[in-house]
Amino acid sequence: MKTPAVRHDTRAWKLQVWVSFGLAVGLCAVGLAYLPGEDLHRAFMVMGYVFCLSTAFALSKFIRDNEVTKNDTPMWSVVVWGGFALAMGLTAWGLYRMDINPTYKAFLGVSWLFLISSVFTLAKTLRDAHEAKLAESNGRTFE
Repeated sequence: MKTPAVRHDTRAWKLQVWVSFGLAVGLCAVGLAYLPGEDLHRAFMVMGYVFCLSTAFALSKFIRDNEVTKNDTPMWSVVVWGGFALAMGLTAWGLYRMDINPTYKAFLGVSWLFLISSVFTLAKTLRDAHEAKLAESNGRTFE
């Protein structure tokens, strides 16, 4: 009986994932740094983006940890999903309510969604690499 080989991501994939994440962070940083209006608006949006970023990583980990079997309590599920929904909802609300040029608002919205998408991809790539390393270090022989 053959043991299935551990799958590794290619260098090209890893490069694409990291470049996408870096580009998303950069676009968000530029958009927020030059956000017209009051400092309070900029601070709100920066906090919203950081809140969304951290909750997206937490949600990604939660989903992956519970992929095969439920490892977490139902209340933790509510906290993780609720935190992500709250972060996304409040940030969207703040962006919608800002009195700025619609084109600038669209730039901020698209870069924000690009950031969230790239977070999930990065989290999956990092977790896959970690699991492959664990499988190999457990002394398994692979083809």
